[in-house]
Formats: sequence, C-alpha cells, structure tokens
Amino acid sequence: MIEPKKQSKNRGFYVRMKLLNHNNGGNRNRGLFCYRYFKWVLWFSLSFYFFASFLFSHKPNTISKTTVPQYSKASRALIEYPETQNHRVSDSLNGLKIYVYDLPSKYNSDWLLNERCSNHLFASEVAIHKALLNSDVRTFDPYEADFFFVPVYVSCNFSTVNGFPAIGHARSLISSAIKLISSEFTFWNRSSGSDHIFVASHDFGSCFHTLEDVAMADGVPEFLRKSIILQTFGVKYDHPCQKAEHIVIPPYISPESVRKTLATSDVNGRRDIFAFFRGKMEVHPKNVSGRFYSKKVRTVILKKYGNDRRFYLRRHRFIGYQSEILRSTFCLCPLGWAPWSPRLVESVVLGCVPVIIADGIDLPFSSAVPWSEISVTVAEKDVGKLGTILENVAATNLSTIQQKLWDPRISRALLFHDRTVEGDATWQVLHALTEKLSRSHHRSRVLSE
Repeated sequence: MIEPKKQSKNRGFYVRMKLLNHNNGGNRNRGLFCYRYFKWVLWFSLSFYFFASFLFSHKPNTISKTTVPQYSKASRALIEYPETQNHRVSDSLNGLKIYVYDLPSKYNSDWLLNERCSNHLFASEVAIHKALLNSDVRTFDPYEADFFFVPVYVSCNFSTVNGFPAIGHARSLISSAIKLISSEFTFWNRSSGSDHIFVASHDFGSCFHTLEDVAMADGVPEFLRKSIILQTFGVKYDHPCQKAEHIVIPPYISPESVRKTLATSDVNGRRDIFAFFRGKMEVHPKNVSGRFYSKKVRTVILKKYGNDRRFYLRRHRFIGYQSEILRSTFCLCPLGWAPWSPRLVESVVLGCVPVIIADGIDLPFSSAVPWSEISVTVAEKDVGKLGTILENVAATNLSTIQQKLWDPRISRALLFHDRTVEGDATWQVLHALTEKLSRSHHRSRVLSE
C-alpha cells in the first residue's frame, strides 16, 4: 500500500512505500531492508528524472555576447543588403551622366561564351559594364554625357596552356575600338579621349603585361595616356604603368560566391585558424627576367612558418578555400608578380583581418575603406618576424580592428553588383569620377554658356 507522508518544512515531497508482509522475525527484517533499499532507489530515480527534464526543457544560451559568430554582422549585411533602392543612384552623384558605347560583339559579349569571363578575378571589366548598362547614370544622349565608357574585354582570352588570361592582344583590340568610335563619333576627337573611360584589370594596369619589367618598358600605350583608366594596379610611388589618369579599383570577387560561402558554412563563431594562406609558394623560386616571384616573400613565409602550428599554409588549389578564410583570424595577402591580390577583398568581406605584405601598394577606395584601421601592414623585409608581429596584434588591438572590419559598409564598397547600389564598388567608381568632372566637355560647355 502507498501512503503519502505529511509534508515536511524542509522537503517538497517524497514518496513512502510500505511493503506488506505477513511473516514475522527474519522475514520482517528482510522486508525492512528491502523497504529502505527501494525507497532510496525510487528517490534517486525521481530526482534524476526531474533534473534531466529541467536540463532538456531549459537549454542555456551557449552563445554569449562575447562569442557571437565573428562574421555574423558582415554576413547578414551582405546577404540581406538589397540590390534595388527607392531612390536614384545619380541623386548622390552630382547628376553624373555616362554614355556607354554600343560596340560590335567582338569587343565584349562574344568573350562571354566562356563562363569564366564574368567570374574570374579580372572580371571587373565585365561587372562595371553590366552595372552601367543597368544604372540611372547612363544616358542614351551622348551630347549630355560627362564621360564615355568604352566596353572592351581584354582579360577573357584564356591560355590553353595554363588557363591564365593571355593579354597580348589587348593593345590591338583597344586600338581597334578607338579607331571605330573616333571614325563614327566626334566625342573622342574633341577631347583626345580625356573624358573616355577604360578598364584595365590585370597585373600592371594599362601597360598590358604580366611581368613588371616588360610592362614598365612598354609603358601605357600612347592612345590611352589622356584617358581615365580603372585599374587594379596601384602604387604610391612613381611608376610607368600609372602615367594615365586612373582610379584604383578592387579585383573582382563574385558576391554570389561569398553569399554561398556564408550560407553553407558552419557558423559557430570560431576562428580556429590563427594565420591563413593558400596559394602559390615556391620552394625554389625561379629567376624570371632578373626577378623572383613575390620577391621571394612567399618563399620566406613557407620556409619560416611551414611547420608552425599557428600558420595554416597550403600551396594547392581548393575550390572551397573561402570557407577556410571564414575560419581564420589573420589572412596573409603577400604580393605576387603585382602588389595587389584578390585575397584583399575576400579577407575583408569574410571577416578575416588582411595582412598586407606589399611595399608601397595603393589600395582601392581609401575614402570609403579605412585600410589602416582594418588591416595589418608588414614590410616585405620584416616577413621573417611575421609570427611575432601577429601575436602582438592579437594580444593588443585585435578586437578593435575586427570591430571596424565588420562594418558592412566596408564589405559593400569592395563588391561589384549587377545593379549599382549606393556604396558598392561601382558606386565608388562613379563617386571618384565626380571628382574628375573638370574633364567633362559637357560641363565645361554648359558653364561657358
């Protein structure tokens, strides 16, 4: 028979079980023992049941304010940021107007038969063209245009040997386009091309060569020296490949690839890789025309830190490498043949602090991207001290750098979209052009009237 016991002031409740037994003597003692044994077993079982129920129904919040996924702000802004706006982009660009030449397909769209043309790191020439075609800064009346965009794709002639863009045809293709527009329109001739815009998104800009010594010897072709060049190459010192008016732009990284990485990766807030680099690192760099790849910087990194557990260094291609960036605290961005690298953009938009190792590099859109506050710069001569430098940053101002790095406006400024949105990379180009309106023949004529 089960009898409830009167409530105790010290206990909530307990169950008392009374075992009925008609035997006396030894049987009574055995019954008392069994009663005590089963009482404690029952008490323990009930306690365990209620405790387990509490745990399962009241799961604690294991993500505290200090362990919120480190790229959550940037990822939400990137994924959710609308590519359409209620106001006109031109409203914030001083009424800027650009005429886009409708060139024969051999200069641009024919190259798009190769899907890589619109997705590789030099594809800003395609992205900017596409964005301008869809932008409200575009005018169909060339007489009201401030600038003229010449859409020639020169980075899509991929080598059948190594798959890299072969740009030996670039000069002749652009020269041909200029002859065409100067013979059919009057706008090139009236300004000698000073209000015309071209994109040169390869290693050394409008010098159109992958090796710096050859690029410097060739220089910018005469027919482009008065025009405006949008180029990924930029340095803060005098250089033959900067002899034309130019705007430094970021290399192309597909916003869709970044969204996919953010959407499919395991967002757990952990950055378990201290320092990351994946790319070409030569153990024995070859002397090419008196120069070594990366000025041997990457070789020093590999030899010095290849066996260092803090460094995650890989020499081979991996299609999912963006997920590795997402797990990393510091992402190394050493120079290659040229000082710039797509890793600069990928690191920023995926929340990894870029470590810039390229002396004298001129970085894109410095008015919108506070590079000195969101990155670490290491001199090429100090690459052997890289481990100590990064450990010092991690121990001092890493959190401050990360807080500024994760501002979604910074990621937005480095990505090109099919439709221009205020603050994105195409918008930054247009904003930079508003500072060159003194070149606009249309504005000069209006002012003179």
